[in-house]
Amino acid sequence: MTRFMDVHHGMEGITADQLREAHEADLAIEKDEKVHFEQAWADPESGTVYCLSEAPSAEAVQRIHERAGHKADEIHAVTLSI
Repeated sequence: MTRFMDVHHGMEGITADQLREAHEADLAIEKDEKVHFEQAWADPESGTVYCLSEAPSAEAVQRIHERAGHKADEIHAVTLSI
């Protein structure tokens, strides 16, 4: 499994409750694509949301996000970490 960091733009003013709701929507269906969403972060001022996951592919991550109602604008493989 590969780790992925995905980025969502245009979410200005997102609240902690809204971020939690979006994350929980992903968690509810993640097993359908063998994805596991580990954590999400947001900057309400810039409207940027980041999600860290483990998945078989970027496409699997995107399918879950699309079904949950918040398609990612960018998905990056995280192949190196320290």
